[in-house]
Amino acid sequence: MDQTDHQSDDLTTRPFFGPKGSGGPGDKGLGPASWLFSTDHKRIGLLYLGLIGLMFIAALALGLILRLKLMTPGSTLLSPQEYNAMFTLHGVIMVFLVVIPSIPASFGNIFLPLHIGANDVSFPRLNNFSWWLYVTGMVLAITSIFTGSGAPDTGWTFYVPFSERTTTNVSLAVIAVFILGFSSILTGLNFITTVHRLRAPGMTWKKLPLFVWSLYATGWIQVLATPILGITALLIFAERVLHLGLFDAARGGDPLLYQHLFWIYSHPAVYIMILPAMGVISEIIPVFARKPIFGYNMIAFSSLAIAFAGSLVWAHHMFTSGMSDTAVLIFSFLTFVVAIPSAIKVFNWLSTLYQGSISLDPPLLYALGFIFMFSIGGLTGLVLGSAGTDIHVHDTYFVVAHFHYVIFGGTGLGMFAAMHFWFPKVFGRMYDHGRAAWAFWLVILGMNVLYFPMFIMGLQGMPRRYYDYLPQYGPMQMVSTWGSWLLAVGLGLMFWNLYRGSRYGPAATKNPWGGATLEWTLPTPLPHEAFEGDPSAPEPYDFKGVNPDG
Repeated sequence: MDQTDHQSDDLTTRPFFGPKGSGGPGDKGLGPASWLFSTDHKRIGLLYLGLIGLMFIAALALGLILRLKLMTPGSTLLSPQEYNAMFTLHGVIMVFLVVIPSIPASFGNIFLPLHIGANDVSFPRLNNFSWWLYVTGMVLAITSIFTGSGAPDTGWTFYVPFSERTTTNVSLAVIAVFILGFSSILTGLNFITTVHRLRAPGMTWKKLPLFVWSLYATGWIQVLATPILGITALLIFAERVLHLGLFDAARGGDPLLYQHLFWIYSHPAVYIMILPAMGVISEIIPVFARKPIFGYNMIAFSSLAIAFAGSLVWAHHMFTSGMSDTAVLIFSFLTFVVAIPSAIKVFNWLSTLYQGSISLDPPLLYALGFIFMFSIGGLTGLVLGSAGTDIHVHDTYFVVAHFHYVIFGGTGLGMFAAMHFWFPKVFGRMYDHGRAAWAFWLVILGMNVLYFPMFIMGLQGMPRRYYDYLPQYGPMQMVSTWGSWLLAVGLGLMFWNLYRGSRYGPAATKNPWGGATLEWTLPTPLPHEAFEGDPSAPEPYDFKGVNPDG
């Protein structure tokens, strides 16, 4: 199909978004309908970004309330039922509404077509439909809190048999997850097709930016693994409504079957979360080291290897559930294997930085923070992948710390790095670098003060998800809560600085960082019709003759 057949010629010279932005391709005016029903990939990316930001703030507020409750032992602030509901909502919102769609749905939508020299994704209307599915799932998830017999209280994993028997509004929540899964599938399908069909002439596979490689690998996981989540969510609904006995042992079912189905999707979903962030880091590091990326072929290959191998390790979540020694050996071995392509990326990033002309601008600070936090999360993941140590720390705070170092320290910092890197290209203005640096250090300090004590508590035997705890864990819980306050202050400063920059910051130039990929050849802010003809495909990360123009 012609990648511009849905666009309107009379709007091609208007700016996409900025101080005086106007309607998008195929859209008329600035009214809500011109945004809500837009087929412009840039507008859809911004719609996702806005909602993801709102959901992040909501889940962050829930997390802060949970930390306040856990600050001291005893019955304080929340009842046990309120506590269960809050940590369930915190997990469901963060995982399904924030982290999984975060980078692909927002910055992937905006920049994947531009990186390959296309004017939009392959299926623009399907792209808008994916966003409406996300909105529908979000509304149903929020509705489940206030309807039925109370907010879901099962944890974000909806483990049986509790999710079958609880009287809270789990049915509506799993339907929301089912719909959100379809949004993810359609986004992945769109990205895969776009990469295959709409690359500019000369944009060979070895010239693709590494961000595109990461989204391409992520797309395959979305298309192949997410249907399992949808089926599993539907089966929970069927169990609750029809009492089929698929997972209920009293009716001849098998609760372990649910765990297998859930983790067959949910472990690959970790790579849906982290691969796009890795792609962002692969874009930022060569720009601020002023060097071509080290090991381009291996970084691209490692994205595909992570997508493949990450689908084979789900049962390391179930070592304590009971399985044969042979299965334990195989899944433990595969868990160590999947760490290899991640290590390839880290070593290649560090090799790129070696002897580079490094500029410590805010995007690079967040990229370096990603490497530090993700490395801690990855190394502690090997502790959980080894059956002997996993049995000791399974379902303790050690798992909570590991998960947050990987997902928040990894995907979260990758998202923040992308926001600071592409901010001038999207908004046409620049934020304050000094405040951005202060925000970064507060975020990093807050994350480590919040989550690192959890490793210690986990090794000492503190169980996860508990409403109350023994007094011996009190000091570490207190320190962890202090860290949550530091983190909240850092995030508040970061968001305020970005908002202020978008409204009052100085005008950004076309290529303020000196990037070598195609989006930096376009005007700032981005025009509706990105490329009037077929652009020439540059060599990846060739900075010869490229200089920051600001």
